[in-house]
Amino acid sequence: MPKPRVHIATDHAGMELSAHLVTHLRGQGFEVVDHGPAEYDPLDDYPSFCIKAARAVVADQEAGTLALGIVLGGSGNGEQIAANKVRGVRAALAWNLDTARLAREHNDANVVAVGGRQHSVDEATRLIDAFLAEPFSHDERHVRRIGKISTYETTGEVVE
Repeated sequence: MPKPRVHIATDHAGMELSAHLVTHLRGQGFEVVDHGPAEYDPLDDYPSFCIKAARAVVADQEAGTLALGIVLGGSGNGEQIAANKVRGVRAALAWNLDTARLAREHNDANVVAVGGRQHSVDEATRLIDAFLAEPFSHDERHVRRIGKISTYETTGEVVE
């Protein structure tokens, strides 16, 4: 299976983890695009970085390029919320290996959020590796459910 291009973004709380992941993933043969920030600023605002990474994932996917995203912060919550504001993004907060894998397997999540203050670097790396390695199941019930979410996102219609 080909490796996806990986778009990554963080805030100040995830900078150490982000730097580690960029090196780790490039070492595994992934093309990694870092959407920032470029330098530590304890007052930075994560939404712009996360939205840029999420938009890049969607743009790549629409162009036919296999791509996934990673957004990092102290808890990962705000970063997940920001990424999910981008049409076409399904961002999932992963806090253990099961949630990382199920985000891909059941939800075809294309962005994973991880809290840099919630995990050691090794734990967070295992979460990211699990997310990136897990394929979507393509099970009919999951495809149907994702379709309902997409319909609402694009039309505002709630499909029963």
